[in-house]
Amino acid sequence: SVPFLIRLFPSVLTKFVFLNFLAFPFFVDFRRPELLVNNTINLYLTTEPGVTVGIWHTVPDSRAAEAQGKDQRWYEEALADAHPVIIYLHGNGGTR
Repeated sequence: SVPFLIRLFPSVLTKFVFLNFLAFPFFVDFRRPELLVNNTINLYLTTEPGVTVGIWHTVPDSRAAEAQGKDQRWYEEALADAHPVIIYLHGNGGTR
């Protein structure tokens, strides 16, 4: 019966393959990444009118001592210096 249901409702298959309706780990506030990952700050980018994307900026361990206690402005300036930036795109799960 499962193949028959998938044939009738193909969107069901994508839900079970990608599981993008689940937010894991449960009960985590993704707006406060410093509780999960060291040297990380939460930022928002407006990509076009009405579309805002949440991002995390994490500095490497080599800059951990420098990042301690810094505010959002310091992290934004750190993006503009000569250090390379790695962009990780996690997919469409709705969480970071």
